[in-house]
Amino acid sequence: MNVVIFGATGMVGQGVLRECLLDPQVHRVVTVGRSATGQQHSKLKEIVQADLFNLASIEQELSGLDACFFCLGVSSFRMSEAEYARVTYDLTFAVAQTLARLNPRMTFAYVSGAGTDSTERGGSMWARVKGRTENALLRMPFRAAYMYRPGAIVPMDGIRSKTALYQCIYSLGRPLWPALQRAFPNSITTTSQLGRAMIAVAKQGGTSRVLETRDIAGY
Repeated sequence: MNVVIFGATGMVGQGVLRECLLDPQVHRVVTVGRSATGQQHSKLKEIVQADLFNLASIEQELSGLDACFFCLGVSSFRMSEAEYARVTYDLTFAVAQTLARLNPRMTFAYVSGAGTDSTERGGSMWARVKGRTENALLRMPFRAAYMYRPGAIVPMDGIRSKTALYQCIYSLGRPLWPALQRAFPNSITTTSQLGRAMIAVAKQGGTSRVLETRDIAGY
């Protein structure tokens, strides 16, 4: 399986990248982002692309792919709906359009979030925008598209969040996370568990197009 990861320098993306590099059935990994991951591996091809809205110059590297793991995302804190939609909806849709044209047999995996509003009409701005993004992706002409809605995600294997506040919470709460995950398996997952689930579904398909934390735990 040949895959591309968008957002491989983020906390979730780092976890997905690690699992892809460990999986013997993943033969080629392309990462696309505004900065490099700094990782080196025989099956890894890193592409640093300043303008992710315009992928014309790298289309050759984006052909012949079986799956896309789209892990890009930002917090909606202090953002207007238009600003948040620009990054969350517009960018995701632009990338997906290019990939669907180049790889119509691709599986597209999108990291969304617990509480996403599929009706697009709820009171939570971020949930509406995420819902609109999910709905647009599910309508696209991929072989399949899957939406992942994890709740709390615990970074594993030395992975750190780029958001200082989140990393502080993870560090302080680290001794409690194993017990909390056992107590709330439907609300808490890990970067490694999410990465393995995304790879498994890309290989063999999933039972649902929208996967909540409890579904992710089944892989």
